[in-house]
Amino acid sequence: MQTEFTSDAILAFEQRYRATFINSLGGFKSLALIGTKSKSGQTNLAVFNSFFHVGANPPLFGFIVRPDSVDRHTLSNILETGVFTVNQVHEEIYEHAHQTAARYPREVSEFDAAKLTEEYKSDFFAPYVLESKIKIAASLIQKTDIAENGTIMILAKINSVTIPSNCIGTDGFVDLEKAGTITCQGLDSYHTTKRLSRLTYAKPDTWPKPM
Repeated sequence: MQTEFTSDAILAFEQRYRATFINSLGGFKSLALIGTKSKSGQTNLAVFNSFFHVGANPPLFGFIVRPDSVDRHTLSNILETGVFTVNQVHEEIYEHAHQTAARYPREVSEFDAAKLTEEYKSDFFAPYVLESKIKIAASLIQKTDIAENGTIMILAKINSVTIPSNCIGTDGFVDLEKAGTITCQGLDSYHTTKRLSRLTYAKPDTWPKPM
């Protein structure tokens, strides 16, 4: 048995029910902690699940920030300083990552509140998460306001990547499973992964094979 919901029916859902339904509908998502610091030195850490690949030359990615109707410390720090870090989440720290979503006042660092450790590398201004295994230093390229719902898209370039050497394949493939990186569905459901297979490059006259 299947149930079909029209857009009008979805809009008629109770607000929190609708948000949970739509957030979990999109499937499994990448999960990471964004580390920032204000010019005055106040650090901030927040969990995001809206990352997407933009391109490899130059290396670009993007993510979505929810409507700026309340004070968004991550967003304001990125706009103020132009830099931030992206720190992947593994099984040992996912509860800590989840806790950073709580609405702490600006003067409280989520590093402290979520019991995670600030780390600095190569004079990069923004803090990394020491406990994370795969870490990216990034710079702001563009902020785009999405008029339809008030969200904000951040486009960024990768400055550097820190990654365990044994997680990089000979063809450049980053083995996130070996690094223990987890994924999420919706806003509160966390999952480990199990690879089915890597397949050969798709060609019109050849069926893909496991690599």
